[in-house]
Amino acid sequence: MSLSLDLLRTFLAVHRTGSITAAAQTLELSQPAVTAQVRALEAALDRPLFDRLPRGVAPTAAADELARRVAGSLDALAEVVGSELPSGQSVHLGGPAEFVCVEAIPVLAPLVAEGLVLRTTFGLTDDLLTELAAGRLDLVISTVRPRVRGVQAEALYDEEFVLVAAPGVPMDGPIIAYAEDLPIIRRYWRTVFGRRASMTARAIIPDLRGVLAAVRAGAGVSVLPAYLCADDLAAGRLVALASPEVPPLNTGYLAVRAGGLARPAVATVYGHLLAEFRGRLAPTR
Repeated sequence: MSLSLDLLRTFLAVHRTGSITAAAQTLELSQPAVTAQVRALEAALDRPLFDRLPRGVAPTAAADELARRVAGSLDALAEVVGSELPSGQSVHLGGPAEFVCVEAIPVLAPLVAEGLVLRTTFGLTDDLLTELAAGRLDLVISTVRPRVRGVQAEALYDEEFVLVAAPGVPMDGPIIAYAEDLPIIRRYWRTVFGRRASMTARAIIPDLRGVLAAVRAGAGVSVLPAYLCADDLAAGRLVALASPEVPPLNTGYLAVRAGGLARPAVATVYGHLLAEFRGRLAPTR
């Protein structure tokens, strides 16, 4: 039996996202068009592929078997088609403001110059992954390993953290943090010093670039990602207050909605980011 590639692509998007709506957003089709293609494939195969639920759809055993058989070939085809960036196609990238602005945007600048239409959204990882699964974002740089249905991810980089202050500021100086619960500082204290961080922040600045500016100006002490403060450390504007043998690391992930790489522009940006940042993973990976 000969089946249309379009029908199979649509089927795989629905299977991976578990939603007609999300699949339609992934494929840039209308919901009626996706529904019609799924029904056409079911008619051609003479068997149901999805059970309709109050919210989304659930694959039948036949659908799971079909997805297993066609996913590899369709994904490989999408990578080949996506090897060239189509001019004018847009990609909506979400992630932490600091990493996206300081690291990702310079890497993507050549693609923008070649025709990529780039849109960015900043926010908390859980919120961004929800937006990704719903089809409102194309890619997310995630600070945790995603565990969201319909979202797949690969390790992108390892982020090292450094305890820093301006020269002359003591280690017990005022704490500058980006959140009241001191998440980065608490983790650093637990990992490096083996004890709980019991201090209270003197200043809360919800952007690590602002924390960096305050620390550089002598306001106090903080823990920052190495990529953000490397230039200041090299220039002597900041000093590292501790030198742990194994510094704390946090792995960042590049997340995409299942089936999202079928869009050539998304596949191109995804591959470009992985190629540029994969060298920043710890050698044990």
